Amino acid sequence: MKHCLIVDDSRVIRKVSRHIVESFEFEVSEAENGRDALAKCEESMPDLILLDWNMPVMNGIEFIAALRRLAGGAEPKVVFCTTENDVAHIREAIEAGADEYVMKPFDHETLQMKLQLIGAA
Repeated sequence: MKHCLIVDDSRVIRKVSRHIVESFEFEVSEAENGRDALAKCEESMPDLILLDWNMPVMNGIEFIAALRRLAGGAEPKVVFCTTENDVAHIREAIEAGADEYVMKPFDHETLQMKLQLIGAA
């Protein structure tokens, strides 16, 4: 079974995201900030990461930069899930190593379409 790591400081967003991703038959784990997520990736690299931008301790950009430097860190598909919607933020996310970008709030169909685009669904 494929594994998805949901990284968001909002418990509500993690719960909603978990519900959607589990419907795509992913095993799901959660982290509330980038540092916790990085530790989980070092233990077991997920297939997919849904990543928030603005978090305490380590934000999404800092996390993805550190992830991509890890052994096997180039493998997971990473989708930024954020309220940041200007072109500069989208470009920064993609340049940092994100595979796709989705605006919050997102729904089942939107996330499914993004995952299909990157070959993760």
